[in-house]
Amino acid sequence: MAAGKVHIVGIGDDGVDGMTAQARRLLEAADLLLGPESCAALLPAPLAARLQASVSLEELIERIEAATSQQIVVLASGDPLFYGTARHVCAKLGKDRFEVVPHVSSMQLAFARVKESWEDAFLANLSGQSIERVIDRIRSSETVGLFTSEQWPPSAVARTLLEEGISYFGAYVCENLGSPDERVTQGSLADIAAETFGPLNVMILVRKARTADAPGQVGTRLFGNPDESFLQSRPKRGLLTPAEVRSLALAELGLRPDSIIWDVGAGSGSVSLEAAQLARNGMVYAIEMDPDDHRLILANAERFGVKNLQAVLGCAPEAWANLPDPDAIYVGGSGRDVAMLVEKAWGRLRVGGRLVTACNSIENLAAVHSLLRAHSGDASYWLVTIARGIEQMDRIRFESLNPSFLIAATKPG
Repeated sequence: MAAGKVHIVGIGDDGVDGMTAQARRLLEAADLLLGPESCAALLPAPLAARLQASVSLEELIERIEAATSQQIVVLASGDPLFYGTARHVCAKLGKDRFEVVPHVSSMQLAFARVKESWEDAFLANLSGQSIERVIDRIRSSETVGLFTSEQWPPSAVARTLLEEGISYFGAYVCENLGSPDERVTQGSLADIAAETFGPLNVMILVRKARTADAPGQVGTRLFGNPDESFLQSRPKRGLLTPAEVRSLALAELGLRPDSIIWDVGAGSGSVSLEAAQLARNGMVYAIEMDPDDHRLILANAERFGVKNLQAVLGCAPEAWANLPDPDAIYVGGSGRDVAMLVEKAWGRLRVGGRLVTACNSIENLAAVHSLLRAHSGDASYWLVTIARGIEQMDRIRFESLNPSFLIAATKPG
């Protein structure tokens, strides 16, 4: 054991039998063994008798500070750095004082039990926070791992999700992982809502294949509605224009109440729908060549109660041949044909009209820039980078969206 170092050692429900030889040696050599009272039952009698239980993180930190000359081992459940003790004590006392010897976290063990990958899963701890704080992240995720709590047991989580229209997940509840009475329950959310579970569990949600996001509160804003408000196709989710970029694009389109608008490459129709809400006395043509996305545009329009939107199934520019000339055009998508579509659409745009396009690549930006510079003297360009704040425990983490290049221009007389 390194002199002066405090070792934070993870332990699972299987006790010392599941620990590595190194971890067991650290426990046996400790002058001072600290940890929560719940760890005593996981230790053999001689070690349990030496455990000095701490009822709070503050008390644990005080004991570590008061025992600087001793060899100290702190016991923690699972991986001490995963929603665990180590993060807090390292932040308080400094990382250099500690060595961390992790055990498999209960979250990692739960995903292993149900044979699902957790590398892209949304993970949250419901201890100290309500399910409402994370429900929109759950709604739009493929896989979810939840540490449940006394206030939010699996049955309450399942009922709340169903009440919010989130019925498209299969669920697992993994109890007492690593202990002799381990149990894994699989079922629908309705099944889980009717069951009772022990306090030590992890809940995993897995989205059913080929299901669309159920929208959240619909039509609460004229524009800038949360991404989760729109039905989106799976597995293509994420191609929808983010709310922040969508809001800027709609502002730059310069819409009037009676504008005629084309949305070229409309996807699931988020820009079209909000443009239709802003131009209530006008008309929006959502042009999309993918039949699945075309159906989503119709479904979203019905959900939002939008009547002045026509979903056009077809490949541009042929698809707009018989449409009326527009006052505003939005060209979406990230394909190689963006510049060609902008050039063809520009020819149909009315004098004084606005064209806006979003590009995801520098190559498309350069091509569109070259084109518009030759046709308009007022083209404007933005690099839009957005990071959304995500609450995790008592901290805020910012998650960046993919950057977008936004271009807008007015057709001169």
